Formats: sequence, structure tokens, C-alpha cells
Amino acid sequence: MRSHKQGTKIDLSWPELYINRELSWLEFNARVLEEAADKTHPLLERLKFLTIFTSNLDEFFMIRVSGLKEQVAGLMEISSDDMPPEEQLVEIRKRLLPMLTRHEQLLMDDVLPALEEENIEIHPFEKLSYRDKSFFQDYFESDILPVLTPLALDLAHPFPRLLNRSLNIIFVLHDDFKEEQETRIAVMQLPVVLPRLVR
Repeated sequence: MRSHKQGTKIDLSWPELYINRELSWLEFNARVLEEAADKTHPLLERLKFLTIFTSNLDEFFMIRVSGLKEQVAGLMEISSDDMPPEEQLVEIRKRLLPMLTRHEQLLMDDVLPALEEENIEIHPFEKLSYRDKSFFQDYFESDILPVLTPLALDLAHPFPRLLNRSLNIIFVLHDDFKEEQETRIAVMQLPVVLPRLVR
């Protein structure tokens, strides 16, 4: 760290004059999480802060983390603070994991139970009544199954391009009818026309 005497000309290329952009952004998103934890906010506002946190992370990984990966590959300039991209990626993971744990804890142990007290509840399929399960089975077969397109991955079918911020399911296929059991990977993108929740 350089010491600067009064009157000394400051060179704006000095890395210690800068705060790392990516880590600073993570600190901003940590502040969003703090707002979600603040019980003086209305309950639905707290839920909104939790969704903003995850939406911000989507954008962070699409733009910032992908940029760091390009720096590692030598395709982009190093940031002004001179922190190596590999080191930034390690530090991002170190700071982000506790935030993700905190986010899940706030959602599952705090906000969702509080919503249930206000008669707003998300019911997992396995806890539904027989009648409701039958309804959803029919709903799946009539409205969801026709728009699903699973894609098997192999040498002839490489990993497909997936839409940003889309929901995707990746699964393993086993062929039990062959003498030598064959395993394949498949991916299925959930169409944006499908609702996230069904009332």
C-alpha cells in the first residue's frame, strides 16, 4: 500500500485506489437481504426483497461472473483494482455461500410461515389431498405434458442453448430393457407459458 503525502500527485492507475466492482456489488445484494430480514417492513415487501435478491444474482452470474470467466480465458481486460479474476471467483463463492444459506433460512423459516398465518400457503404436491392430486394429474396431462420437449444429450446432440433465466430440469435416463444398462443425460426447458404456481 502506497502512502500519499499532502501535495503528492496521485496516479489514478494505482490499484489500491479502487474497490473491486464485483465484490462491491455482492455487498449491495447483501443489503437487499438485510431488508428482507427487517420485520418492520410489510410481509409481502419482505418477500419482494427475497425475490429481488435472487433476480439480482441471476443477472450477476449472467454478466459479471461470465465476464470473470472470460478474463480467466484471456478475452477481457483485468479490472482497475488489479485483483486477478481467479481470486475474485474464489472470493465471490466465499461471500455468496453464507448469503444463500441466509436467504433460504429467511424464506423457509420466517417469511413462508408468516404468509401461512395470513392464509397464503404454497402446498407441496405430496401434501395435497387425493382429490387435489387427481386434479393436478389431469391438469398435467392436458396442459403441461403437450408443451414439454425433453432433449437427450449425446455425441450427436450436444448441450443445447438455453434461454437466460429459464427453468430447466436435467435428468439421467436409464434403459432397463437392454442387457447392458445404458445411461444418458437429458435436459428439459420448462416453457415460459407455464405458470410457476397453480391455484
